[in-house]
This record gives sequence, C-alpha cells and structure tokens, in this order.
Amino acid sequence: MRLVSTSLVLFVFWLLLSGYFTPFLVSVGLASAVAVVAFARRMEVVDREGHPVHLGPRAMLTYWPWLIKEIVKSAWDVSRIIVHPRLPISPALITVKSTQKTDLGRMVFANSITLTPGTISVRVGRGEILVHALTADTAEALCAGEMDRRVTRLEGEP
Repeated sequence: MRLVSTSLVLFVFWLLLSGYFTPFLVSVGLASAVAVVAFARRMEVVDREGHPVHLGPRAMLTYWPWLIKEIVKSAWDVSRIIVHPRLPISPALITVKSTQKTDLGRMVFANSITLTPGTISVRVGRGEILVHALTADTAEALCAGEMDRRVTRLEGEP
C-alpha cells in the first residue's frame, strides 16, 4: 500500500509540475514515478516515517484545520507586534514537554511549532523540545500543551 501511495503522490506531483497531458508524456511520468519508488524501496527509504500514509485521513480531518487556524492567529499576533510603535516583544527560550512516542510524532510536533509564527524549534530531544518564543504569551500558550496533546492524539499507536 505504501509503495502504491508513494508512486501516486510522485506521479501527481510530476503532473502538476509538468502541465503536459499527452499520452506519451503522461506514461513517461508514470514510469518515472514507479522507477523512483523502486529505487527508494531498494534503498529502504519508503517506510512508515518517510511516507506516513497512516496519518492522512486523521491529519486532514482534525489536525490540519486546527493547525491552519493556529498559524493564522499567530500570524495576526506577530503582525500586530511588528506594527506596534514600541515593538512589545519578550523573547524567551523555553523547554516544552513532548509526549510523542515516535520520531515521526516528535518531528510533526517540532515542525508544527516552527510553522506557527512567533515560535521556532531549536533542539528536539526525547521528551522535550527547546523553543524560542517571541513573546511570553506565545510561550505560555505553548507550555499549556494543546499542540502537544493534538499531535500525540494524531500519532496514535506506533
């Protein structure tokens, strides 16, 4: 299933980038996608973490909409700070608890932090992530653990 899914994703990506839909070029694109997946399989890089197809439906329905909402809210907050005459920032390095059990879960959590304006993951370790936050409010919201809980729920069973 993972090999088929990876081939399909690569083929669709190729179609989007090429913009050509003649039978010959479409067949060459499909053959290229299958060849890349065959090489990747031989190198043993098509795995649960490299292509987490098992997270797809859960992530699209629950996590992505929530994360997009958080990104928009944070972008608005950072924009307000930038245009404020006194530039009210209070940067801090904080350690945030990470309850994810897999490397994939920790990666999703760290990347979600970095995608949210005003925060950036500096170092990821087992059980914690060092984060630079632009304001104390941002740091408090991250320490509250809502994002951690959502990523752990998304991660499910390893």
